[in-house]
Amino acid sequence: MAKEINVGGAKDYQDPPPAVLFDAQELTKWSFYRAIIAEFIATLLFLYITVSTIIGYNSQTDPIYTSDQCGGVGILGIAWAVGGMIFVLVYCTAGISGGHINPAVTFGLLLARKITLPRAVMYIVAQCLGAICGCGLVKAFQKTNYENYGGGANELADGYSKGTGLGAEIIGTFVLVYTVFSATDPKRNARDSHIPVLAPLPIGFAVFMVHLATIPITGTGINPARSLGAAVVYGKDKAWDDQWLFWAGPMIGAFIAALYHQYVLRAGAVKALGSFRSNA
Repeated sequence: MAKEINVGGAKDYQDPPPAVLFDAQELTKWSFYRAIIAEFIATLLFLYITVSTIIGYNSQTDPIYTSDQCGGVGILGIAWAVGGMIFVLVYCTAGISGGHINPAVTFGLLLARKITLPRAVMYIVAQCLGAICGCGLVKAFQKTNYENYGGGANELADGYSKGTGLGAEIIGTFVLVYTVFSATDPKRNARDSHIPVLAPLPIGFAVFMVHLATIPITGTGINPARSLGAAVVYGKDKAWDDQWLFWAGPMIGAFIAALYHQYVLRAGAVKALGSFRSNA
């Protein structure tokens, strides 16, 4: 837990200890399983809304049925739908599971020792299953459009190299995970009481901005569960061709963001060096 102390009438802060790698007692608590269920449902809802939006846009701009290529919500509307849904879901689930809704976010928080290994593994499993079920619901309700308009699957766009796609996923996920760390930093929460209330807003905006930049390149993954769920349910070869990009990129981006926040912004490297020198 975060610890606040008063220094001269003002709040000061001491870092909480890192989470243990494995906590057997955690597995006996209902809160652990409630959090897993929350991650499953949140990811299911996220995929249902976002994939429905993408398919709706593609159907409304299909040149076979319309000559209005400016119809539908457009890329801007898709980005708003994704970012807005993340804002809503993080707001709803942050107090239960932390509102990860993304294996890359979970991986970054594991690296920073914010969560235990069993929790991270179960979150990722729940997120992937939720994504598959969310896409399954879209296919069940809109089977024809789902099949005809790509199933919302992430694919590397024509004209871009795999290196460009990988770079877009790395940078996009770095922006997201960096924002998650900054928005949920317990040191900021201790000093500024409004920060926990506002945390879902910058996270949602980060997702929105990244989508504007990378939809034309990869369709924007930055969430391995989202990419996996769409590929599993759609099932076509092209959706699987570059699936590795949508896992490697986000995990690398999350890794860099965790290192940057913990060892540069929070001066973890300086503290570790100081501790080493004091013990020498």
